[in-house]
Amino acid sequence: MRFLSDTPSDGVREQLFSLGDSPGVLWTPADDTAAPLPLVLLGHGGGRHKRDPEILALARRFVTECGFAAVSVDVPAHGDRPKVEEYDRIATGNQARVEAGEELAPLIAGFQALVARQTVPEWRAVLDAVQRLDHVGTGPVGYWGVSLGCGLGVPFVAAEPRVRAAVLGLGGGSASAEAAARITVPVEFLVQWDDERVPREQSLALFDALASPEKSLHANPGRHGEIPPSELDSTVRFFGRRLGPERS
Repeated sequence: MRFLSDTPSDGVREQLFSLGDSPGVLWTPADDTAAPLPLVLLGHGGGRHKRDPEILALARRFVTECGFAAVSVDVPAHGDRPKVEEYDRIATGNQARVEAGEELAPLIAGFQALVARQTVPEWRAVLDAVQRLDHVGTGPVGYWGVSLGCGLGVPFVAAEPRVRAAVLGLGGGSASAEAAARITVPVEFLVQWDDERVPREQSLALFDALASPEKSLHANPGRHGEIPPSELDSTVRFFGRRLGPERS
């Protein structure tokens, strides 16, 4: 892991880093709170990046309100990573198929499953590197990701035993049901009732496929990107309960 910058601001230390092909950012308390710290990995949405405003706002809240660390990584072909010719070709082909009358959601799910084959080992390597840092350590781990962050997050959470709680959503079950069936940690799952990208029945199918004994469905009116601010408040409370000191 190579650090590129180290900036404190309003009680939050932000460190940009690179690890192999993965550019990322780590947020921790600026006052060097004693490790080990709970850590939340944040998966950004499609067309976004590791410092997207929603990601940044959540990360800062985890640090300032919970005393956690947070980390986010640009997924392939996003943020500071180069374009991937194969992914561009698939996206172009999928657009043509939608224009010809095919449903969008299964095409998105198939593409996300392809990308997850790369991101799952990358994210596990990032966890390894971050938890070796003296100011983070090997505390409990959570995962947050919706939309693309859900499509990539479901196989990651299923594969990573360090993850003890997850917030997922805005994703469907057509390519993720098998991985979801291996998830047993507590989950909050977000559904936008009028989602134009992921049909409601597919979101509900993914929620149903989760094997978690403790899972809750958070359904709100609105389109794909219209998650209400109250859900971010719920996210912070959820991880605070699941990863806080009493759970370590």
